[in-house]
Amino acid sequence: MQRRLALIPALTAPLMLAACGSAVADPRGVDRQETLLSVSATGEAETRPDQAFFQVGVENFGRTGEAASAANREDIAALLAALKAAGVAEKDIQTRAVNIQRIEWGDRKGQYQASNIVAVTVRDIAKADAAVAAATGAGANVMSGPDLRMTDPEAAANSAYAAAYANARKRAEAYAKAAGMEISRVLYIRDAGGMQGNRYIPGAPPPPPMMPQMAPPEEAAFESGGIIQPGQTTSTVSVQVDFALRAK
Repeated sequence: MQRRLALIPALTAPLMLAACGSAVADPRGVDRQETLLSVSATGEAETRPDQAFFQVGVENFGRTGEAASAANREDIAALLAALKAAGVAEKDIQTRAVNIQRIEWGDRKGQYQASNIVAVTVRDIAKADAAVAAATGAGANVMSGPDLRMTDPEAAANSAYAAAYANARKRAEAYAKAAGMEISRVLYIRDAGGMQGNRYIPGAPPPPPMMPQMAPPEEAAFESGGIIQPGQTTSTVSVQVDFALRAK
């Protein structure tokens, strides 16, 4: 028994030494001869929107609910026909709200109000003007938008992320040069999200409290024949990158 007990330290000592030799100096993966550098950077990419989204509808008034509803059905049918004649596909017209209510205040007190609102997606932004003109020409008296969108918003966001990482790398190289060091390897990359026009792009963490959020669209009156300018939508994103630096 004594011999067997005496062998235990001799067998375990090499294992303990081997474990100590492979241990890193920092739980984040930085070796003893390296220095951790954490960098945050932003990147931007501009993309031309190729779709337009807006909401449009009609509201009617009548002395009875039936009269208001009948007038509303007739007008929304004319509006839908005009949109389809302007080249909007049926699948791109979706009902958003149908409402009827008795008015209890103002000059129309005692009358009934009926409304029908549809969401319209115009997949060729060059035809958006014609769609708006067709809607207003057919009697639309409720409209909000347009919200100019891209068919592939992720492609624009990815271009911005590539720019953000390139900027982070350049900043890290500047720090390393000033410290007489060089980049050894990348330890960690965190997607911090950003904005694409009015759309929030979520990152790895929850959105920070001060991050601007998309405001709900405001209703606006559109004149028939209004001109829609697509312009450019800017995607702005942020990344955090941890680099390991080593002496030259």
